[in-house]
Amino acid sequence: MITTTSQAEARQQKREPVLSIRQLVKRFGGLTAVNKVDMDVYPGEVVGLVGDNAAGKSTLIKCVSGVYHPEDGEIYFQGRRVNFARPIDARNAGIETIYQDLALAGNLNVSANIFMGREAKKRHLGGLIHTLDERYMLDESKQVLDTLEIRFPSYTEQIEKLSGGQRQAVAIARAVYWQARLMIMDEPTNNLGVVEQRKVLELIHKLKEQDVPVILISHTLPDVFAVTDRIVVLHRGRKVTEKSTSETDSQEIVQYMVGALDDSAEIRTA
Repeated sequence: MITTTSQAEARQQKREPVLSIRQLVKRFGGLTAVNKVDMDVYPGEVVGLVGDNAAGKSTLIKCVSGVYHPEDGEIYFQGRRVNFARPIDARNAGIETIYQDLALAGNLNVSANIFMGREAKKRHLGGLIHTLDERYMLDESKQVLDTLEIRFPSYTEQIEKLSGGQRQAVAIARAVYWQARLMIMDEPTNNLGVVEQRKVLELIHKLKEQDVPVILISHTLPDVFAVTDRIVVLHRGRKVTEKSTSETDSQEIVQYMVGALDDSAEIRTA
């Protein structure tokens, strides 16, 4: 038994993080929105990123996803130092970010949204004419949705006519289809009913099963505790603690969120 435990710990230590953030700093004028934050995300784990309003959560992920450019610090993705100039560069590298607005086109159907910006085309007249290969995109979309156990009454329905949970499912399916290496989800269950919230959490579990790591930003702590392996808490731009989900509770996390507790000195010296 002791030998088995040691072997498991050794394997854990050999794992390389998919994402490493080191001493990241982002300022807006005189305001330091992200202040020397360190964070790692490993394959197949879900990390909760929580904090009160203006804690720096969204700013941090926007630095990772190429929306903002940090003033200081380093970001490593799949072992390589990166500095994405644009969100499309991060997306092409395998970082998919799903914001609250989902970035879906309401007037397009499911498959058109999954292939948006990367449409499949057919060639005609020796390649002189290109048209959309709608059948291929529909078949591929159904296949990826099936792997996530997502069903729609109609795949040709406009996105704007789908429920909030169904739209989330389309955004997640798009990321899975394009082989995301890291998924960042910003308040994915916000404004959803209980049943749809549960479905989104199930999808996060499926991403985990497929070894796709997820950063989950949420104010809904029951959701965070339902799916995460670790929880990172930011307060006024600083990382104040990092806890294994199984070794903490909502009451303790709330205390860190409001600034009543602060492990940042220990984090800096660890």
